[in-house]
Amino acid sequence: RSLVVVHFWAPWAPQCTQMNEVMAALAKEHTQVTFVKLEAEAVPEVSEKYGITSVPTFLFFKNSQKVDRLDGAHAPELTKKVQRHASSSSISAGSNDSAKEDLNVRLKKLINAAPCMLFMKGSPKEPRCGFSKQMVEILNKHGVSFSSFDIFSDEEVRQGLKTYSNWPTYPQLYVAGELIGGLDIIKELEASGELDTVCPKAQKLEDRLKVLINKAPVMLFMKGSKQVAKCGFSKQIIEILNNTGIDYETFDILEDEEVRQGLKTFSNWPTYPQLYVKGDLVGGLDIVKELKESGELLPILKGEN
Repeated sequence: RSLVVVHFWAPWAPQCTQMNEVMAALAKEHTQVTFVKLEAEAVPEVSEKYGITSVPTFLFFKNSQKVDRLDGAHAPELTKKVQRHASSSSISAGSNDSAKEDLNVRLKKLINAAPCMLFMKGSPKEPRCGFSKQMVEILNKHGVSFSSFDIFSDEEVRQGLKTYSNWPTYPQLYVAGELIGGLDIIKELEASGELDTVCPKAQKLEDRLKVLINKAPVMLFMKGSKQVAKCGFSKQIIEILNNTGIDYETFDILEDEEVRQGLKTFSNWPTYPQLYVKGDLVGGLDIVKELKESGELLPILKGEN
């Protein structure tokens, strides 16, 4: 009944070394769990059998059965999965009903994680089956705002959702917590024109940018954050703003490519950082430096000018 966690890794990948350290720390905490390291390229037949296409990848086994999977260097997610599976493996066999109940609660949360949820193989950027790819293309074509869950990343969810929704295949699309159906149903809804009324529309980029620009009286769009600036220009502008004592919020344009590119066009300003006061563009680092030198910066940040 005990849990076995297998790390498929490669010595040339620094993220694998980092995750080995995470695994060593987890091994001290969860003494009942067996942690194993397997060099993926040294055991190609095993890697192929379990569909290991990148490192690090973690597989979770109970009673010699694969129960879960994690692709990538996600320390918090690995910790969460180990805790969840370790606690459930210590439950006696008579507690199957409560385990099923826990899974159902989790499935309900996932289904309701966004107004429109797609359970698919892979991600919208990298679908890992033809049906999932077609589904993503249809939703994108109709400007549907949706979140997704990769059923390859969690075997428990993959099997459990089939039973929970009484729907045996993937992808599965849910709106407001209700199952709409798979690819065939979505194609039918598209053909009848009903898809646009069923699924929530994505917010237009221009509307989204307006909301972001007005999120705080003083908004700075930069590379990184107040705590960790990720370019010299952003670092300099942060230092200037911090010295004014004025409250401001930041948005990391490295986290959102759509905003990063869209804001350049929206504001007709090609570089970052960009500073906004009450929704109006003040400018970049050079402008802010000039305003500081002339003594105009503080009144502008206060909205007096």
